[in-house]
Amino acid sequence: MRRLVDSALAITKELLKTFMYESLNNTARLINGVSALLLSVLLGKANILEGVQGWELRPTFHGPRFPRWMENGVSSFNQFIHELSLESDTSSIDYSSDDNSLDETYPASPSSHGSRSSRTSFSINNAWHWTDLMACILSLILLPARLLLWMPFLVFRLLNIWGSKTSSDPGSPHLKNFHSFRNMHITKDHVVNRSIDRRRGVVEDLHLAIEIFIEAIFDLLHKTVHCVVSPSSAFRIFGKLLSSASAGVKDVDNDVLNASIPPVTLEDKDPAPTERNPTLHHALNTDARTCKDIITELGYPYEAIHVTTADGYILLLERIPRRDARKAVYLQHGIFDSSVGWVSNGVVGSSAFAAYDQGYDVFLGNLRGLVSRGHVDKNISSRKYWWFTVNELGTKDIPAMVEKIHEIKTDELKMIQPDEETNDEQPYKLGAIAHSLGGAVMLMYTVTRLIEQKPHRLSRLTLLSPAGFHDETIFILTVAHYFVVPLGPILAFFVPALYIPTRFFRMLFNKLARDFHNYPALGGLIQTVLSYTFGGDSSNWVGVMGLPHYNMDDMPGLSLGVIHHLAQVKWKGKFVMYDHGNASANMKAYGSPVPIDLGEYYSLIDIPIDLIAGRKDKIISAAMVTRHYKLMKNASVDVSYKEFEYGHLDFTKSNQEDILAYVMSRLLLVEPALKHQSSQKKTLKLKKKGQASS
Repeated sequence: MRRLVDSALAITKELLKTFMYESLNNTARLINGVSALLLSVLLGKANILEGVQGWELRPTFHGPRFPRWMENGVSSFNQFIHELSLESDTSSIDYSSDDNSLDETYPASPSSHGSRSSRTSFSINNAWHWTDLMACILSLILLPARLLLWMPFLVFRLLNIWGSKTSSDPGSPHLKNFHSFRNMHITKDHVVNRSIDRRRGVVEDLHLAIEIFIEAIFDLLHKTVHCVVSPSSAFRIFGKLLSSASAGVKDVDNDVLNASIPPVTLEDKDPAPTERNPTLHHALNTDARTCKDIITELGYPYEAIHVTTADGYILLLERIPRRDARKAVYLQHGIFDSSVGWVSNGVVGSSAFAAYDQGYDVFLGNLRGLVSRGHVDKNISSRKYWWFTVNELGTKDIPAMVEKIHEIKTDELKMIQPDEETNDEQPYKLGAIAHSLGGAVMLMYTVTRLIEQKPHRLSRLTLLSPAGFHDETIFILTVAHYFVVPLGPILAFFVPALYIPTRFFRMLFNKLARDFHNYPALGGLIQTVLSYTFGGDSSNWVGVMGLPHYNMDDMPGLSLGVIHHLAQVKWKGKFVMYDHGNASANMKAYGSPVPIDLGEYYSLIDIPIDLIAGRKDKIISAAMVTRHYKLMKNASVDVSYKEFEYGHLDFTKSNQEDILAYVMSRLLLVEPALKHQSSQKKTLKLKKKGQASS
């Protein structure tokens, strides 16, 4: 009888699991098929997905190429990566500051697949505002979905507890199967998650939740039927439970007394670490790697430096240290980005690793504006934290980080080479690479420091599609600009910033990005819609959504103050600092009734500037970058200009060999001249002594 019942339950369970599995898969296929139909209608004859690196409806395999500019200086650790080859070529137009020649060539650079920002969370008591209320309402609406997503882990926990209570029955086949199943998955996750994508999509979570739920229900049903069919077994199990409950305290005491303690000898200098219990954070299978994780997993050194700005914001300055290097580079991200953007393309596709392999001390800046909200005031309100403009980024954040770099490099070089002869307070050269808003911020920093007659510490600026002029923008941004200018301060009171407010919705965002990759037509549809929304920009929008810094723990946000400032820039048609709205406030801030027009002070720039634009960039068009170039050229600045056939995000996220090669070729122009100058001075002194003696 029991065998018949077991067979019937097993067959029913497998039929139900198969039915649910096929139903879910067919639903997903239906969504993907409808997406493919819509995609074919939207694309028509123009394929927006064409040329988008990392997003292909028919995936192909790419291998990294050994770049010519890395033949001397590549780290020995990564030597094996460059043994693969991939032939590719791209054309571009170059306009240099000396002449507008078109025949300048640059070497190719690598491409590789991606390998995310080390954040220190500061606990802050958040003030209640309407975004929290909306988040609560949305959480209640999506409560069934939340329960379904969390069901696998709750069931696992309950089965764990039940398994520990019934462990006295070693002959139970279900208990053995459960523990072997659990151990197998723990081992599999431990091994596999280090080498492949760690995320799981919503569809995968639903399938896992349904399967675990069915297993738990049928396991309970199986035990219930066994108790009905065999009452003696039921009474025996019930008696064991009662006896174990009464002797629970005694068992605990005996376990403590009889526990075997492994001996620790003097030779055990590095005892084996204890196994950590997997947290819910890892169990949810969201990619929460930090910039530190990516750098260290690839074998590079890492250092985290916390910097406090003049107005109390705590920033994370990350570093790939080369302490004895006399040449350093500072990389600055743009909107909705972080330091992860400079390392997300892997060893041979990321600017940070390329610069380090060329002998540079690499610093990765992170601007204010994260969900974790680092600030010296632990009780700062959300509205107060998020109210800042581009002014604060360029006059507070960048100076704090650059001065920290100067302090670190000066101290380290003096300790490493104390006898080195120098007559300069800066014994190193610092180049900077910035993207999008980061480019505008670096320009603001450089100009304002020169106006204030303070050292900016920089030797060269390479700006990738820099912001600053926005006369030509896509329709949706134009509407937003004209809407935000008059209503910006009022809107900021209710909506201080654009970001996902709760951990659940950030987790859902991360998992949906995974689903967009698992179902190519659906992902292609999202990519196409976003591309049309941003005026036809061909950047890999879906790929960027899946980057690790968009995770459930932390993510970059966009202050409405920054949006209001950029709207003012478009409104005025000039690269101006923030207009406070009245003459007295502007007079107090700038010493004039109107904000400073930074373009009028380009003549003060005393370092070379490299401007890079994208012909397919619809966020900051090539014409807007050209405005920077013309103003600098007229102001006799040592400036170069170059265009590539790419979109806005391709400059940092798409493994474009020609872009990285060109950026590195400009960075390599920053020579560590101080040591060379010192040797020249010593040579001159010896010559003078020789002439005097003769």
